[in-house]
Amino acid sequence: MGETPNVEIRLQQHNNHYFKTNFTKNANDWNLKLSYQCSNKQKAVFLEKFIKRMKSKVFIEKVIQYPTILSDILTKKCP
Repeated sequence: MGETPNVEIRLQQHNNHYFKTNFTKNANDWNLKLSYQCSNKQKAVFLEKFIKRMKSKVFIEKVIQYPTILSDILTKKCP
């Protein structure tokens, strides 16, 4: 999970262990479940931090199933 201008390259980097100190270094079978485009980097970073703070697999699965949740979060909470 993260913000990037190019999702395909970011996924490839994770699977090739480009990020040596990140949590994602332990696996090489990452796949894309959802891509959500924000209007600016501030909103993307806000969403990333919000989702990570939730620390909930159930919440992440719900967001994948209903991506409009992300729009709702931005509308209600983003500065």
